[in-house]
This record gives sequence, C-alpha cells and structure tokens, in this order.
Amino acid sequence: MKKLMNDPVNYVDEVLDGLSLAHPATFTVDGSTGRMLRKTKSGENKVGVVSGGGFGHLPIFAGYVGDGLLDACAVGDVFASPDMTPMLEAIQHADRGHGVVCVIGNYGGDKMNFAMACEMAEMEDITAQQVIVCDDVASAPPEEAEKRRGVAGLVYVMKIAGAAAASGISLDGVVGVTKRAASNCRSIGVALGSCTVPQAGKPTFEIADDEMEIGMGIHGEPGVSRGKLKTADALVAELMDFVLPELTLTAGDKVSMLVNGLGATPNEELYILFRAAKAILKQKDINLIQPLVGNYATSMEMAGASITVMKLDDELENLLSAPANNPFWRN
Repeated sequence: MKKLMNDPVNYVDEVLDGLSLAHPATFTVDGSTGRMLRKTKSGENKVGVVSGGGFGHLPIFAGYVGDGLLDACAVGDVFASPDMTPMLEAIQHADRGHGVVCVIGNYGGDKMNFAMACEMAEMEDITAQQVIVCDDVASAPPEEAEKRRGVAGLVYVMKIAGAAAASGISLDGVVGVTKRAASNCRSIGVALGSCTVPQAGKPTFEIADDEMEIGMGIHGEPGVSRGKLKTADALVAELMDFVLPELTLTAGDKVSMLVNGLGATPNEELYILFRAAKAILKQKDINLIQPLVGNYATSMEMAGASITVMKLDDELENLLSAPANNPFWRN
C-alpha cells in the first residue's frame, strides 16, 4: 500500500479537516462524533436536504454539501455506513421547520441507520423522508430494481433534490421530484484495477493487467462479466447497451449523461469514453443536456469508469441547470 497519509485510523477525520480548512466558506465539520459535514452558512427557509454514506467516494457523499445541493452529510469510515448519530445530527441541522429529505444509496447499513435517524427525528417533531437511489443496472435485473445499488446516479439525484428545495416548494414536492430523478437514472461501471482501503492495507480484489470487469460495484462488489480489455469504443457500446434500453428513449428525448472516473483513470480517457457515448446518443437522435465528465463518484484509487444517463423532462432539466455552488459543482 502506497498512500499519502498518516495513521489509517485517522484517515477519514484528517480528510474532513482538510476539506474544511481548504474550503472554509463551504464546509464545517460538526456534530458530537465529528462525522457530520455541514454548510458553513445556513438558515434558509426551505426544505432541508441531507445525505450520508461510507467514505472513500469523494465527491460523493460529503463533497456535495453546498448552496443548491446538500445542507449536511453524515460521514462513515471508508466503505462503511455512518452510525445513526451523525445522520440524526445532519437532519437536525438541516431542519428549518419544513421537513428534511434524506437522499441515500441502496445499501443495508445506510438504509437501516437513516431509518432509525428519521424515527428519532420524528420524536422531535421533524418530518424526515428517505429517497433511495438504485441506479446500478448491473446489480439486479429490472424486475428487481429495488435491489440495485446506488452509484453515480446519486450525483444527479442530490443535485435535483437540492435545487428543488432551494426553489421553495413543499416537502412533498421535493420528495416527488427527487424520486422521479432517481427513477430516471441508470448507471453501469467498468473496473480495470482495484483500490486499497487504508485500514485493510491490501487491494480489495485482484484483476489481471489485460482484463476488465463490467458491472463491478463501487466497493468492489462482483460485476456481470470479466474479460479481456476492449477498445474504448467497443466498451462504451457495451455499457450503453446495458443502460439505454431501460430508459425507453425515443428520438427527440432529452438526457444528461455523466462519464465518471472511479479515482485513478485520467480525465483524458474519460473524454475518449464520452466521445463514443455522445456519438451513440446522436445516432439515436437523443438530445444531450449539460453533460458531466470527471471524477464525481469515486472508489478511492480504483481504475475504471462509469456511465450514468438521466432521462429529463422540463422540470428536471430546469432543476439540473439551477444555481449551485460548492468546490465540486458550480452552475
């Protein structure tokens, strides 16, 4: 293991300290455990929006705290769910009397702990509702979509939730449009090499230098196929064949697309993937709105990438382009 760090036990806390020191106008570390990241300036009269999950995926989850995005985020250890305490503190911080939306990935620990935090919040007369993101098409078939993992589609869903809340609509309105955003996202990834969790000290999985695995999860969960490395164009064609059919797109429809790096893949290669994916959308006469290319949902230093497509209607398009400001997202 070669990492620029101190004691692995302090890895997450030192990263949070670094975030708050580098961007003090945006991030403040708070809470009894020091594992809740919140907006430095808050108090807007609106529905609150929070998230939370295991660390190691920056910018997800904590990196999307900011204006027009999340009000607060609960932070766990690397690839491990936060416990209930920072989740409840995030909800408490975000509440301004209009309720709170919790946007979370479809992982057992996150769902269980957020459910308990929402129940505890209700005892304090805070209405908190969860929106579960299940966008990874490789992790379950369409008829079992509720079992799918939440991956880079979380980026879009958190942005939509934050923009909807900032617009001043009700809790039910924010929950409704956030759920629609989640249901309109599909993602799939490809891994070329493993990451190393600091406290583990060794790669999460082994893969040969000339191999790739399609559908691997952001924690190293098994994918749908492993085989020889393909050209970028051939790989993108295969990935888009997984994603596009489930969105029932027709000529003239509008989508946004995220070509996301998992941590170790150069941006240059992400743009090669984007080029191929854009050509497929053009061939199908699908209109691409506000594309995203870069590291938006990582897996430590895993080599590889993912593609997320979100089908847009007029409301989702407007919310996607609404103002937002933090170090990782600016409209």
